[in-house]
Amino acid sequence: MKSRTRGRELALQFLYQIDLRGASAAGERDLFLREEEQDKEARKFALLRIEGVLESKVELDRAIQDVAQNWDISRMAVIDRNVLRIATFELLHCKDIPPKVAINEAIEIGKRFSTSNSGAFINGILDKIKSRHVDKIAVDASPAPSPEAAADRAQAASDADDIADDFNAAL
Repeated sequence: MKSRTRGRELALQFLYQIDLRGASAAGERDLFLREEEQDKEARKFALLRIEGVLESKVELDRAIQDVAQNWDISRMAVIDRNVLRIATFELLHCKDIPPKVAINEAIEIGKRFSTSNSGAFINGILDKIKSRHVDKIAVDASPAPSPEAAADRAQAASDADDIADDFNAAL
């Protein structure tokens, strides 16, 4: 199993514990990671997800809730809710993770740890989050054309008009 996939699974397991036991479980994070996984890369990846989700939980829950029509986040299955939080964190804050990878990993983890319907549920929520947040950011971040490029386009349009005028005059 890849270190990143294993890291996501560890993060899910620990966030699940926090959801069920409360914030007091947070102090057991390092011990949990050391006992559950020998691979340092997987532990590091998990730690970044755990910290990111806990620090951004309000923002992540809002993003999920905004697209989860007729679903209150507190009534979602605990596994599904935490899979969504991890993937939403990756979509919104991890520019090194392609959105498609974050979504596909979440779907597979949801199928493995939750119900047979979880994959479709997770996919639907994350696809909407991607459309609302990630795709919008990509469009907003597109560089504005330089003044030179705009001038070149204007000149090309003018040249095309001149050619059309010459052509029409020749007829």
